Amino acid sequence: MSAFPSHTIESAPPAARRTMAATRDHWGYLPSAVGKLATSPHTLDGFMKLNGIFESCTLDALAREVLVMTVATRNGCHVCVAIHTQRLTAMEASPSLIAALRDSAPLADPRLEAVRVFTLRVLDTTGDVGEPTPRPEAQANSAPRPEAQANSALRAFLAAGFTPQNALEVVLGIGTYTLSTLANRLVGAALDEPLAPFAWTAKGYVAPTIPT
Repeated sequence: MSAFPSHTIESAPPAARRTMAATRDHWGYLPSAVGKLATSPHTLDGFMKLNGIFESCTLDALAREVLVMTVATRNGCHVCVAIHTQRLTAMEASPSLIAALRDSAPLADPRLEAVRVFTLRVLDTTGDVGEPTPRPEAQANSAPRPEAQANSALRAFLAAGFTPQNALEVVLGIGTYTLSTLANRLVGAALDEPLAPFAWTAKGYVAPTIPT
């Protein structure tokens, strides 16, 4: 028996049932990941609440999706990549943008690329990106140090029109989707049939697919 069974609303711990029912009503079906995360009602409810807060922050919707896809591909979460590929498609994002995000490739739009790079720098430096101080002219032609790269990511993020508040909202998004991606991988969440057209596979990871 799996340590993380695929709960139905009826079999789930009582504390998870309300969230599960709301998710089913919103999606039109109960996602596999939700059924498995219901093993811990606090984890399921925590993600839903954090995600609601993140979606109401001042980062615009497309920037939020860039952040989510950046975290999801980095962490190898096939469920999150498929869900947010579907969402980007519904938003009528360009196919080239979606493809680049799925491939963890640089983005053609400088503003969105600033979000992607800043998100990765926050992760790589565990948040210690430093103040966005300009590089000394004497070092202009030298190889950038790791801390200089981190500073330049924050500089580019702010120069792209984002704010210090947005920078902290990036941390909020990273925290929200670190929870989601790691939990999905821990429980072995399968890809639901409606998401099959948006399937994505990380190297070395075979994603199971189940019918609804």
